[in-house]
Amino acid sequence: MSRKPIIALDFPTRSEAEIFLKQFKNEHLYVKVGMELFYQEGVSFIKWLKEQGHDIFLDIKCHDIPNTVYRAMKVIAGLDVDMVNVHAAGGREMMKAALKGLEEGTPSGKNRPVLIGVTQLTSTSEEQMQQEQLISGSLKESVLHYATLTYESGLDGVVCSALEASEIVDVTSEHFLRVTPGIRMLGDKVHDQKRVVTPGKARSIGSTMIVIGRSITQAEDPLSAYQKAKKEWELE
Repeated sequence: MSRKPIIALDFPTRSEAEIFLKQFKNEHLYVKVGMELFYQEGVSFIKWLKEQGHDIFLDIKCHDIPNTVYRAMKVIAGLDVDMVNVHAAGGREMMKAALKGLEEGTPSGKNRPVLIGVTQLTSTSEEQMQQEQLISGSLKESVLHYATLTYESGLDGVVCSALEASEIVDVTSEHFLRVTPGIRMLGDKVHDQKRVVTPGKARSIGSTMIVIGRSITQAEDPLSAYQKAKKEWELE
């Protein structure tokens, strides 16, 4: 599993993403392609990224009836992405269907994409969860519940805040991935995120992979910002 920070390519178009990536020259990156960019540019952009030697986290958060998710994952398995996710709120049957779709759709000789479940978004506060999702427990209890459900469904890990990462190990396994967005460099604005930490803090409290967006994509010198984040992540 790659230890490189994952850069969130939160751009509206392929041309903007390509201009950004040109600043990294021959560096092979791990990038996240979210819904906006994927829906705008589609499979051709995914293929181009792989041709450039980049690893890809396809962040489309599937959440539908099990059969629909199964069929979608069979298609995604053929795109040669490295990681993809579903919403754990879709339930055990849906997550198992997603895993089956990936396994059946992965071409012979290729590795199945890593499959992770989204617990609670890092933009969600406890008050918001309780009022809008009608979940009466704490945010941490909800995250740990979804992590346990994801683990029991056979998936490889979860998307979570770094703040819950260490406790997720206690209810799953040390090999169960904790992929944590909401990462900011010290002093950067948190924007729409609620539960944020630095790369070094994330590593020290149990994250296994981190996703960094605006701290790199909106930096004056994205390459230097990436190298700084990478160094902090690896040294902690």
